[in-house]
Amino acid sequence: MSDQRLTLSLSTGGQVVIKLRPDLAPGHVERITTLVGEGFYDDVLFHRVIPGFMAQTGDPTGTGRSGSKLPDIKAEFNAEPHVRGTVSMARTPDPDSANSQFFICFDEARFLDRQYTVWGEVESGMEHVDALPTGEPPRDPGKIVKASLS
Repeated sequence: MSDQRLTLSLSTGGQVVIKLRPDLAPGHVERITTLVGEGFYDDVLFHRVIPGFMAQTGDPTGTGRSGSKLPDIKAEFNAEPHVRGTVSMARTPDPDSANSQFFICFDEARFLDRQYTVWGEVESGMEHVDALPTGEPPRDPGKIVKASLS
């Protein structure tokens, strides 16, 4: 399982391959793999894309205010740094409110360290994340066409 990969086929025309890190956040990796297995992330928009910061997705409504029907999960904060390519779970101000939304860092965002749960790292395809339309929300948002595990 430690060598498992999540592939996001994006509307920007390419694939983003993310190495899952159950060694850092086993509960979060389990949640992501469960949702991917259900097809939850297919056709989900990137509703918040901030240049120089991050691209956020995982809300089926595309608003940033929703998540899956599964219960929220307990924080698994770790020492992994938030740098370019880091994949981390989004949440409300409640540390134990992560559900299905996650973000991919464009650049260093070390102020998030130990406050958000890092559960993966982009191995390839970061240029397709860079190509996502920007905005909060973007006028014509990019999306995950298909999410799959390998």
